[in-house]
Amino acid sequence: MLDCLIIGAGPCGLSAAIEMQDRGLAVEVIEKGNIVEAIYQYPTHQTFFSSSEKLEIGGVPFINKELKPKRQDALVYYREVVKRKEITIRPFETVERISKRVDGEGFEVVSSRMEETVTRQARALVLATGYYGLPNKMDVPGEELPHVFHYFKEGHPFFGQDVVVIGGKNSSVDAAIELEKAGAHVTLLYRGEAYSPSIKPWVLPNFEALVRAEKVKLVFNATIDSITPTHVHYKEQGEATSIKADFVFAMTGYTPDVGLFADAGIMIDGETGIPDFNEETMESNVPGIYIAGVVAAGYDANKIFIENGRFHGELIATSLANRLARETTR
Repeated sequence: MLDCLIIGAGPCGLSAAIEMQDRGLAVEVIEKGNIVEAIYQYPTHQTFFSSSEKLEIGGVPFINKELKPKRQDALVYYREVVKRKEITIRPFETVERISKRVDGEGFEVVSSRMEETVTRQARALVLATGYYGLPNKMDVPGEELPHVFHYFKEGHPFFGQDVVVIGGKNSSVDAAIELEKAGAHVTLLYRGEAYSPSIKPWVLPNFEALVRAEKVKLVFNATIDSITPTHVHYKEQGEATSIKADFVFAMTGYTPDVGLFADAGIMIDGETGIPDFNEETMESNVPGIYIAGVVAAGYDANKIFIENGRFHGELIATSLANRLARETTR
């Protein structure tokens, strides 16, 4: 039996694994994609808000040419961390079920990879499943059409195409800038009446310049009614209109996937989405199940980041090591 099984191989999950290994605990990490999958899903040319030093885990230096690393720099760094620390990763496995063992000693986790089902036993679990599990849906007709996306990678495939971006925060503005740079004809539809204050201050002037030069069309007070294979239908200040769209990026934010939390008996605040846990140990209301990373902030993606969530692992590992030590002396 493992001492701990971590679900989620993002920076915070990896940090927790390292802290446990440093204390001599047997630990493995399950990940439905591969390591730092959420970072891999970032736009290709994404630059981090944080400096490389604030993204470090496990005492491994993140040496970078520029103060703020790009997506590719982070992918290389975290791959190197996993290799150096020899963390056992179980990639491309989806957790299907969490349950307490019949004898009450720990947990049983059932996961699937391709058509294979795997069952593992662990004395404790860490849920580090991240924030970007589920896109916020607009619930409008046509949202599920194949030319509508909730994630943006890069602009090149959309050269010469009419592209509508829906949303008005960082992901929307970044996508619009990259799409215009790649030669797309871009319209951004935003339900707000002014720029969001959350837009990165070093990005907004660039976007405003594109709007002033009429290289990007910006529509405030836009409410989406429906999407068809050729158009986006919306209301601008209550007046119905439409715009041609070969492709649509609905950058409307994300919500943590807390399905496993509920299945395991972890209480979730209905208003904030915050799971019930002890901030000193990160242990949830279910003894032996811990929370790590941004998912601990519920629906507020601006509260916990890599730079502070990476320290959750130390709290968890200390708590678990102390508990296991007490149990062995009984």
